[in-house]
Amino acid sequence: MPDRPDHPMQIDTVDALRQLYAQPSERVRSKQIGFLDAHCRRFIGLSPFVIVSTCDDACNADASPRGGDPGFVRVDGQGRLLIPDAPGNNRLDSLENIVSTGKVGLLFLIPGFDETLRVNGSAALSIASEDIALCTSERRAPKLAIRVTVREAYLHCAKAFLRSKLWSESSKVGRSAMPTIGQMIADQTGLEIPYESREDMERRYAPDL
Repeated sequence: MPDRPDHPMQIDTVDALRQLYAQPSERVRSKQIGFLDAHCRRFIGLSPFVIVSTCDDACNADASPRGGDPGFVRVDGQGRLLIPDAPGNNRLDSLENIVSTGKVGLLFLIPGFDETLRVNGSAALSIASEDIALCTSERRAPKLAIRVTVREAYLHCAKAFLRSKLWSESSKVGRSAMPTIGQMIADQTGLEIPYESREDMERRYAPDL
């Protein structure tokens, strides 16, 4: 059993949980498919952003953002997804988790769309030449690609985005509302990190974008 904080009012059985909610509708149950149809493929082709969710063999979970030009996540001839691994911070949390469990959950977003696409499946780290070639862009050839065999795919409704007004201009928060990431990391770790402006950060990131 996973570790849980002990609290007398917590829900700890599926039966207790289900008593709080109605059963999902037939539409919700039946929308899950086991492959990428034309609509899923089009959604992925328009998406510049995906959240990659993984866990290790002790069920410690992680979610990592991945971005690129629209359609940077490819679909191969067998209907599998290929996510190029672009330069990052070298922690490799997602990649190590995939090595451990071979499982992944994906959430694709399109700017301006309130709907999302969820994909779950088995994953492997591929250095096959054909996978690398399919993921190679004008910028770079990745060291590896995350190859996902799709088990479940379904479009997720717009409610969360409508509630959050995520794409609304009125919802935007000025960057000055919080310190720079360097300042925050310095506060959290006690490390002395030289001040870096937003412009300096963008110039430092530029070679890896």
